[in-house]
Amino acid sequence: MSGIVILVISLAILVCGYVFYGGWLAKKWGVDPTRKTPAYELEDGVDYCPAKAPVLLGHHFSSIAGAGPINGPIQAAFFGWVPVLLWILIGGIFIGAVQDFSSLFVSVRNKGLSIGSVMEKCMTHKAKLMFSIFTWLVMLLVDAAFADIVANTFNQIGADGVALEGTYNGSVALASILFIPLAIIFGFAVYRRHTNLAVSTIAGVVVLVACVAVGILFPLTGDWSTIPFWRVFVFVYCAVASVTPVWILLQPRDYLNSFLLYFMIIAAVIGIIAANPSVQLTAFAGFSVNGSFLFPTLFITVACGAVSGFHALISSGTSSKQLSNEKDAKMIGYGGMLIECLLAVVVLITIGSMSADGSYTGSPSTAFANGVSGFFAAIGFGEQATNITYTVICLAVSAFCLTSLDTCCRLGRFTLQELMAPKDGSAPTGIRKAIQNKYVSTVVNILCAAALCVAGYSTIWPLFGACNQLIAVPVLMTAATWLKQQGKGHKMFYVPMVFMALASVSQLVMSLISYGRALFADFSTWGTNGLLVVIDFLILVLAIATLVEGFGFLFGKRKPKAEKAA
Repeated sequence: MSGIVILVISLAILVCGYVFYGGWLAKKWGVDPTRKTPAYELEDGVDYCPAKAPVLLGHHFSSIAGAGPINGPIQAAFFGWVPVLLWILIGGIFIGAVQDFSSLFVSVRNKGLSIGSVMEKCMTHKAKLMFSIFTWLVMLLVDAAFADIVANTFNQIGADGVALEGTYNGSVALASILFIPLAIIFGFAVYRRHTNLAVSTIAGVVVLVACVAVGILFPLTGDWSTIPFWRVFVFVYCAVASVTPVWILLQPRDYLNSFLLYFMIIAAVIGIIAANPSVQLTAFAGFSVNGSFLFPTLFITVACGAVSGFHALISSGTSSKQLSNEKDAKMIGYGGMLIECLLAVVVLITIGSMSADGSYTGSPSTAFANGVSGFFAAIGFGEQATNITYTVICLAVSAFCLTSLDTCCRLGRFTLQELMAPKDGSAPTGIRKAIQNKYVSTVVNILCAAALCVAGYSTIWPLFGACNQLIAVPVLMTAATWLKQQGKGHKMFYVPMVFMALASVSQLVMSLISYGRALFADFSTWGTNGLLVVIDFLILVLAIATLVEGFGFLFGKRKPKAEKAA
């Protein structure tokens, strides 16, 4: 099958989904361009800060993408390219993008509150409490996994104490560090000096390219460049990014990084068009492959390429507090997800052109980088050009992870602060008051994530996938319940909600059994399997309890005690 044909058909379907289904949703929900958003109504210069649509799209897309749209399709490819592609397109248009758009819209209509707080308004405090603890645990998994990924991307020393071959990691590390002061300067220029956005963007992108060039020419090297060092560095950076005003670092860094990410997608698309690779990957390998069943494995493994509960936490955690006009919610929430779907399609075509069974060497991100650089080599680019392409793509993947990580740490801080808020709305006292302090809550969140990070990415990621997808279920339920209470269309959530509940709960139960068996077979694995059993069980119980609590409001006649108008 021609890679170009798959790409063109997929792109056409995604565009149609955005124009027609996304437009229909905006109409059903009553998106109002004249309505004042929380970014203006509650502007505080720290978390609530109006952003121009392109800037917010850059922040949002950079934050939601992470490693998922690259890792997921590659890890699921052994089922064949047809089921993976169908799930990316159908899941993205009718579930993932709907969740992202609705969580952003519902949060904006509720003063930028998180989904957990919206749940409290349209259901009960108990539902909010269980959901918030559940999502906080999942965010710790995200923090730990992505911090470990970034540390490994920057690391220069192997497990044997010998420097790794090549300078890719050192180049990525230096370029990523240089992005930080660039973002701060850009933020001051746009928000304090009111420099024209187009002029600032052009200058920022030029300097961004220069940072990449410096990283490639002068990679960081040395015995100090180890995984433990970079883990500490990443968490210290995230702690600072979690408490500084969004316009200083988070927003401008994500916006500028988005150009690096767009470059990666465009480069891959150009490579596919120029090389026109033939997808060798089997179209459909069967419903059971290597001991894994198509359901639920495929729908969990593809992850962010089709749907991710984590996206809703970003939509209602940071993006809703920066949205300057409701009309942009469709572009940012629905459109941002479809861009991620396009990336997942490109990744699938790339890995599909490399082998017939979906096998690859190295990590998923390096396999993708090798595939794209291979396209350019096939059309006559020299070794230096292909090496630069490889390095820039690795840098873009690292940027994906780092921007998701610093946003997630900020969301963890928000969640802890909300958890400490008294039920009756009174001022917190004692330990509640201490943890509600943004600095204290940040430290608590970072320390817990750092403790999990010691287990490593490979241990954490399998559990993260199912937990991440499970978040989507109470999010869809909350959006549907709130819209129902406002007399707006909400039945489009029913099928996605039930399907994701069946898939994610099935996977978590299977994982719990697997971890439990491994633990009882060897109790010395308590530090890994035991920890995963505890977290898996807690998240499963909390999620199911949240759903049971909320279903009475969505499908029954239960109403919140003090229903508030939108």
